[in-house]
Amino acid sequence: MPKDPSKRFNQLAPYVFSIQDAKKLKLKAEGKKIIDLGMGSPDLPTPRHIVDTLIEVVSNHKETHRYPNSKGLPELRESIALWYKKRFGVDIDPEREVLPLIGSKEGISHLALAYIDPGDFTITLNPSYPAHYNGTFIAGGQVFFLPLREKNDFVPDISEIPGDVLRKTKLMIISFPHNPTTSTVEKDFYRDVLELAEKYDFIVVSDLAYSEICFDGYKAPSLLELDGAKERSVEFNSFSKTFNMAGWRTGYVVGNREVISKLAQIKSYIDYGVFEAIQYACISALNGPLDEVKKTVETYKRRRDIFIATLNKYGVYPKVPKGTMYVWLRIPEGYTSQEFSNKLLEEKSIVVSPGDSFGKHGEGFIRVALVADESLILEAGEAIGSMYIQ
Repeated sequence: MPKDPSKRFNQLAPYVFSIQDAKKLKLKAEGKKIIDLGMGSPDLPTPRHIVDTLIEVVSNHKETHRYPNSKGLPELRESIALWYKKRFGVDIDPEREVLPLIGSKEGISHLALAYIDPGDFTITLNPSYPAHYNGTFIAGGQVFFLPLREKNDFVPDISEIPGDVLRKTKLMIISFPHNPTTSTVEKDFYRDVLELAEKYDFIVVSDLAYSEICFDGYKAPSLLELDGAKERSVEFNSFSKTFNMAGWRTGYVVGNREVISKLAQIKSYIDYGVFEAIQYACISALNGPLDEVKKTVETYKRRRDIFIATLNKYGVYPKVPKGTMYVWLRIPEGYTSQEFSNKLLEEKSIVVSPGDSFGKHGEGFIRVALVADESLILEAGEAIGSMYIQ
């Protein structure tokens, strides 16, 4: 008989998308058409020049098929540093302040292993992307969940963090534009967080995965734009959303060189880094034309506008997101998030993410990912809107 799993394992909730997959497979087996707006997995194609680079390198450079250098190609680190300079005006040392990753999710999770001991805290937002807290649970640490409330436009009030938690905090993980609530912040918020981090001596971790998916003139700032930010912070970003490369599993972290060094050391025991052909494709993404990125943003904006206008016809008025590829939607009274999500799947064959799967403060909401073409977004909007007038 196998031994019982660890206490750390038992702290991990079932991953919502794994549960949804089983339900989707059952409905598909019954011959039902499903509109899947659950996982934030881009349906748009990776730009052609990126794909062409991968094909060329895989076909003609057999040396890339060997184990890669765990620090990543120097050319990729230089391209990331150059992109940060162009986009945010931030100087990054490509040798010591950049680390390519097998997706930002992997890096954020492994960072906890480098810093968290039993009794240590990570502060993160609630609701939030599960990787922001599960890494700490796996490391044996504790998590303080800072609530995001509708009355505050889903921006956290850092004065709510108790002093006894702050004194035991090693990491604070924040992410704006925010998944799942779509909330955004300006530099003043980051300044307040950095002042708190300096007072209590913890590391600030920014997950900037949606930096380029912004609308209506909003441009997401980087935490590292603030003076002195690199002294106690790092920032993760991803190729998944900006370049529609979710399945390629590639991202990076920039910022404090000591933190990056510790993360690189942890990773050296666990993986060999990113397949080099993919790294060359990432170089092509960062240095190539950004027309396709602009088209991606325009596509999400059209989908957003269609979905919200359709809901408005039913008297449903969600917050209009300035960033991300989601709509965060309060559900009708009389349901839990799980119940409403299940009802949509069973009666309308529409998959959404229940808000409580991102944390208890997500209860009462669903997250709708705008990852289907406009006709399906319209159809989903009509179906979801009709649920509010039953």
